[in-house]
Order: sequence, then C-alpha cells, then structure tokens
Amino acid sequence: MLKPGVVTALGTMSGTSLDGVDAAIVQTDGYRIHGFGPTAYRAYTADEQALLRAHLGRWQSDDVAGAARLVEDAHIALMGGFDGVEIAGFHGQTLAHDPDQRRTHQCGDGARLAAALDVPVVWDFRSADVAAGGQGAPLAPFYHFALAKWIGATRPIAFLNLGGVGNLTWVDPSFDTPEADGALIAFDTGPANAPVNDLMRARLGMAFDADGALAAQGRADAGILADFMTNPYFDRVPPKSLDRDAFAALVSAVAPLADADAVATLTRAAARAVARAMPHCPEPPAAIYVTGGGRHNATMMAWLADMLNCSVFPVEKAGLDGDMLEAQAFAFLAVRVALGLSSSAPGTTGIGAPTGGGTVSNP
Repeated sequence: MLKPGVVTALGTMSGTSLDGVDAAIVQTDGYRIHGFGPTAYRAYTADEQALLRAHLGRWQSDDVAGAARLVEDAHIALMGGFDGVEIAGFHGQTLAHDPDQRRTHQCGDGARLAAALDVPVVWDFRSADVAAGGQGAPLAPFYHFALAKWIGATRPIAFLNLGGVGNLTWVDPSFDTPEADGALIAFDTGPANAPVNDLMRARLGMAFDADGALAAQGRADAGILADFMTNPYFDRVPPKSLDRDAFAALVSAVAPLADADAVATLTRAAARAVARAMPHCPEPPAAIYVTGGGRHNATMMAWLADMLNCSVFPVEKAGLDGDMLEAQAFAFLAVRVALGLSSSAPGTTGIGAPTGGGTVSNP
C-alpha cells in the first residue's frame, strides 16, 4: 500500500512515434506536483523500431511476445538506473487502439518490471476506461491540470502534445480538482508526427524531418488538404481519440508527390487539424504550450502560430520539459491509481463518471 503524502514516482512513456523510451521522476502526493527529479532516455535501434512497427495493429490475442519482451527489456534497462523510486508507472507500447469496440492494447507486462526493479509498478492504465465506454485517451490531462497549477496559470490555457498523434488539453485552473465538471476538455486532434516520420524513413532513410526543413522547402497540396479536412472525425464532439494509423488515406494520398511536397502536405495537415480542433474549446486559451517532438519542428510551429488566434509556445517557455512531459504524467498517474483516485473523467475520455484505471503489481 502506498503511503500518503509526497512520494518519489518514476514514470515512463514509449510513444506512437516509436523513437524510444522516456523516463522521469516526479515528487507528488497524487494531487499536486511538489518537484521534479532526474530524467533519462533510451532510444530504440532501427531493428527494434522495425520489430515494433511490424506488430502495430495487433491485439492481445495475437502473437506479440517478441514486441512485449523488447518493450519490457528496454524499460527495465532504463528504469534500473534510478535511485529512491517508491512507485513506478509503466505505460507500455500502444500497438492498437479501437475504443469504439471497447478495446485497446498497450503491450508489456508490468508484473515482470515490478519483479525486476523491486518496486510497485502501475500499468495497463487505459483498459478500464475503454471497457467502461470511455476513449481510454488522452490520459495526460489530469497531469496537465496539476501543471497548470504548478506554473501559476490564472486563465484557461491549453497543452498540445505533438507526438505520433496530436492531442489537446484545455485546462481551466480556477477549478480545485481535475474531476470537476468544466475543469478539463481533452481529445486527439489528428495525425501529428507519425505520418511524417514514416514517410521520411521510407523514402529517405531518416527518422524525422529535422527542424521541419524539408517541409519548408515544399508546397502543400491544397486538394489533398481539402479532402483531409472533410473527414467526419473533425466534427465529432470531444472527447474522442485516434489510432496511430487512423488517417492512412492521407498517407496514401501524398504517395505521388515529391518528397518535399509530401512532407509539407503532411505537416500542414497536422497543423490544420489542430486549428480545426480549437472551436471545441469552451473559450480560447490564453496560450497553447506545445510538448512532444513536434515542438522542435520550426515549420509546424510557424504554421500553428499563423493559424491560431492565441500565443503558441514550446512548454519550455513555462519552465517545463517538453521531452519528458508524458513520462512525468504516468509517474503522477501511478500515484493516483495506487491511492484509489481517478485518472480520467467525462471531459477527458468521455467516461460516464470520474474513473480510476490501471493494475498495481507489487514486487
């Protein structure tokens, strides 16, 4: 049983961009942030990325033992380098996500991590929410609420995570708790880095479009973008979430384009999806703080600034670590789950009532 009060929690994240594993320490009581600790990163090799990519779309009933073993071993190696950890949050690797059919799959066995690391591990964060009719994503919003308090926000702000998929959290920090009706609205905006990264790898053997340099040289295809924006997903009222490959038609559409034009089209599609998402917010945020790898894409950030009617900053502007925000979120959520607190709410995943999720495995 986790002791009440401030504890040292370690969180990890292996995102849909498949680049590697982030790990970060947060000091928290499950309600507020009390401090941050060390961070670390373990990149996946090209062969490891290929193995994980080959397992995308597979479910628990499929043969995923190889991918699960890889994910577990990578996490154990990284997490074993931290001292003083009292509890850990292990997200696992999302291979498939279909909340409409009430199923989601994050591979990796937290019980094996708990035994190897000799600390309690909280894992399988999304399944309970999905089984109860929620979207199971995004799960970082409760942490975003705590961050808004930490940075002293007094007006509504938004956190935009540009990972493989984009997701937005609108936060009203005037509320006392994240469960309160109106405190949070969160949802996936559309594709973000995943289509760009996949195209760069397939065509040029590069992991991503560094600084958005190739996108800046290209011309986005107006017809493809217009067709992309007719997708009914954009008009759905949030909460709502996406699988990594939900917009496969967009990737197919850019296949005939030259490299720079294809990357420009995919990058602009991600930015336009965010702009289309903003009317779903109860009121315009005072600022949008961008986290995830997309904030390093200068072209993406410039297009967002042009399209949105509020200030757009990387989260470092608020003194936060944009590379580690999601890992920190699962440290924070691990403590909440262990204390029996909720980790999602109607405004974040569409669940009927504030709900806790996750499995706690002890050493």
